[in-house]
Amino acid sequence: MFEGAHTALITPFRNNQIDEPALTRLIEEQIAGGIAGIVPVGTTGESPTLNNAEHHRVIELAVKVAKGRCLVIAGTGSNSTEEAIALTQEAEKAGADAALLVAPYYNKPSQEGLYRHFKAIAAATSLKLVLYSIPGRSGIEIAVETVARLAKDAPNIVAIKEAGGSVDRVSKLRQALPDSFEILSGDDALTLPFISAGAVGVISVASNLIPKDISEFVKAALEGDYKTALARHEHWYPLFRDLFVETNPVPVKIALSLQGRIAPELRLPLCEMSEANTRKLTETLQALKLI
Repeated sequence: MFEGAHTALITPFRNNQIDEPALTRLIEEQIAGGIAGIVPVGTTGESPTLNNAEHHRVIELAVKVAKGRCLVIAGTGSNSTEEAIALTQEAEKAGADAALLVAPYYNKPSQEGLYRHFKAIAAATSLKLVLYSIPGRSGIEIAVETVARLAKDAPNIVAIKEAGGSVDRVSKLRQALPDSFEILSGDDALTLPFISAGAVGVISVASNLIPKDISEFVKAALEGDYKTALARHEHWYPLFRDLFVETNPVPVKIALSLQGRIAPELRLPLCEMSEANTRKLTETLQALKLI
C-alpha cells in the first residue's frame, strides 16, 4: 500500500495563518511529480504548534486537493492517547487514507504503555495506521518486539516509519514482521540503504522541493537498479544533509521561501536559521540549480 515516495508536507504560513493557496500549489506540485502520497501535519508540518481546528483544516484541504490522485497519510499522533484517538477519528471523517502515529513524546511510556497506546488508537478507527519511531525527538523507541505484537494484535497497524538511523534495525524489523507489514524510511539520506534492507519507500522532507527526483530515485531502488539509485543519492546527498543543518522543518521552509514558493514563516519556538547556516543552505541550493 505504501510503496514509493511520500512527502512529509510543510505547513506554509502567511501572517501567522495557514497559507491555503500555497499549500494547494505545493500539493499539486507533489502530485505532478509522481509522489505516491502526502503526509500533512507530521513533524515537518509543525503539528505541535497547530491548534486542533488548524490541524483538521490542513488534513481536510489535503484530501480535497489530492482527490484520490495520491494517498493522504494524516499525522495524528500525540502523547495523549485520548487526543490521538480524536485526531485519528477526525482524519478518518475527513477522508484520509491512513494515519501516521508518532511515539508518545516527553512522558516516555514503557513498551507495555506504548503497546496499549497504539492498540487503543487502532481499535478506535478503521484507517490503516503507520507507526512512527523517532527516538531522537520522542525520547523513546518503539521496540521491535512491540511492533511485532501490534502487527499481530491490531490488523490495521500495517506499516512503520523508521527514523532511528539504523539499517540494522530495519533488518531486525524485517525478520520479526510478516512480509505484508511495510517499512518506510524516515530519513532521505538513509532511503537507499533502508530499501536495500527491506524498506519499501520513504516519507521524505526533500521531496517538498524535488518530488519528481525523489520519486524516480525511490523507483530505481525498488526496481533493483542500484547503479541509477546510487547516482541519484550521491547527487542529492548535499541537499539531504543540509535540510537538517538545523531542526526540521526550518531549513526546508527557508529553501522553499528562497525559491519564492512560500513565505519564510515558522511558529515559535521554531525561528529563522542562523546567517551561517542560511548561507550554507543557499550555496547548496545554488550548486544543485534549485535557485
